Amino acid sequence: MSQEKDNEKNVAQSTFDETKVDEGVLVLALKNDSNETQSIEKEIDSDYIQFHFCVKGSSRFIFNEGRYTLNILEENSLFLYNPQRELPINLHVDPNSWIISILISIKNFHGLFSQEAGYITFLSEDNKDKKYYKDGVISPSMAIVLNQLINYNLNQSIKNLYFKGKAYELLSLYFNRSEEADVEQCPFLVDETNVIKIRKAKDIIISRMAEPPSLQELADEIGLSLKKLKEGFKQIYGDSVFSFLFDYKMEVARKLLEAGNDNVNEVGRKVGYSTSSHFIAAFKKKYGTTPKKYVVSLS
Repeated sequence: MSQEKDNEKNVAQSTFDETKVDEGVLVLALKNDSNETQSIEKEIDSDYIQFHFCVKGSSRFIFNEGRYTLNILEENSLFLYNPQRELPINLHVDPNSWIISILISIKNFHGLFSQEAGYITFLSEDNKDKKYYKDGVISPSMAIVLNQLINYNLNQSIKNLYFKGKAYELLSLYFNRSEEADVEQCPFLVDETNVIKIRKAKDIIISRMAEPPSLQELADEIGLSLKKLKEGFKQIYGDSVFSFLFDYKMEVARKLLEAGNDNVNEVGRKVGYSTSSHFIAAFKKKYGTTPKKYVVSLS
């Protein structure tokens, strides 16, 4: 592993930030807000596991001197591990794209799950020396943590501590599996048509978050039964429709408050709360503080 110090490089409207949060644990964050593709290269030893999360836009991983490419799209993740050979990062981040990566040594990773080795598929005796590749969907709870990492604006003196907590929180959310959502056993996700319909449902509730349709109206609009909508949404996004929407609305509200262009009442209305008291209660339920106190903490 190259022993690079924490650094931040600004290229045009892009920011690359590398933070060592623990021995054998790195967090990389790249915000490419420019109109040009940005490239990042980094040597990685073969005993490191790589988790990559595309928060916005799209990116490409280039392997074997350009002979093999893995794409990662918005709201998706890649999990890479190959003990037989090194997997250096050669990442091309498209314009207006954000990506977060967590690199953790296999030793550290085993330590996190030492009591749960049978639960994590690739840690079994049969699999521990095999290469591993898995793509997945970023859940709403993971999206919140990712945005907190990429939009970090607290005191620099606590940055490493904050990133360490968020990195481990992100890994715990990544490996959290719902007993109701066993994808391997569920024939629902085999049907790509249904998956597309569920993703359309997500887009609909996001676009109409201030006045979302009822579950039955949503099911009718995408052409699925109410039962399949509820089951499928839980399987793909790990949450119920309205729990997902609540998390999304609170994240939008947090960003609007940070932007500072709207007061608390206006932010509440934009995310669908007719009274400020209901919005304040919802925000406090999600973040443990009131919108006003949150804004004060930013200054």
